Amino acid sequence: MARWGWASFLLRRLTGTFVVVVLLSVGVFGLLYLAPGSIQQTLLGTRPATPETIAAIQARYHLNDPVAVQYLRWLGGAVSGDLGVSIRTGMPVSGMLGGRLSLTLALTGYGTLLAALVGIPLGIVGALRQGRTADRLVVTAGVVGLSAPPFAAGLLLLVVFTGDLGWFPGYGAGEGFADTLWHLTLPAVALAAGAVGLLIRFTRAALVRELDQDYVVFARARGLGAPLVLWYAMRNSLVPILTATGLIVTGMLVGTVLVEVTFALPGLGSLLVDSVTFKDVPVVQALALLLTLLIAAVNLLVDLGYSAVDPRVRLGGRTS
Repeated sequence: MARWGWASFLLRRLTGTFVVVVLLSVGVFGLLYLAPGSIQQTLLGTRPATPETIAAIQARYHLNDPVAVQYLRWLGGAVSGDLGVSIRTGMPVSGMLGGRLSLTLALTGYGTLLAALVGIPLGIVGALRQGRTADRLVVTAGVVGLSAPPFAAGLLLLVVFTGDLGWFPGYGAGEGFADTLWHLTLPAVALAAGAVGLLIRFTRAALVRELDQDYVVFARARGLGAPLVLWYAMRNSLVPILTATGLIVTGMLVGTVLVEVTFALPGLGSLLVDSVTFKDVPVVQALALLLTLLIAAVNLLVDLGYSAVDPRVRLGGRTS
């Protein structure tokens, strides 16, 4: 029964994710039709709009076909890896994205790791020292972190640690693993600033609730050591912490746009800004679709994480 419950849970999550991605892909495809002016002029950009050129654009992008046929053709190309050609550079869009995706994922992962290493321990401290000075300091730090936009934190870090102290490079991605890690440190800290505040709040609230449960009181009465009691309480607090982590990762995928521009990093965020500026619609469409897929994948992983830490979720919310 447990196997069928797990399979049913996984099938429901995959089906829901697939439906969401398809619906969002319709919106992404609609970017071409929502752009100001005619579709032909949008695709032409700054090139002269002669009748021959317009006819070539219509033939190249099959603009005379019904919209539904155009969407299915575009979606089929996207599934097979053909995301079109950039208006600005004339290069295949898939190649442009592939060269930048790794940097954005590395920055997001680095920022998430820093946020977890700082936010979760501080949340635990706040819960264990509830109502005391340490708790008030932790809560204050969380509020300050949540109030700091990534781009503003990035500018402050640049002024202090690059301009004044000269400890970190101010732009570029570096070469080699160690150098890249060094270049990504300040951007990752800028992304992690707000995430730390969110993790503090979720971790503290979840652990405070668990420490008030009867099983914790009973464990303490039986003489179990504080580390073991904390371990059990933390295990039962993982679902809201996973929720916060999922929100953080998706937020960082979006937040990288301004942070990459601030630190002159050649990632997906800076490519999105350049493409919007030059009205490079095929690239904007591909980026929007890619971010949609990444966010859907993160949400799916979080759902699977719920089932791993709580068997009741694995069976669709029913205890076995």
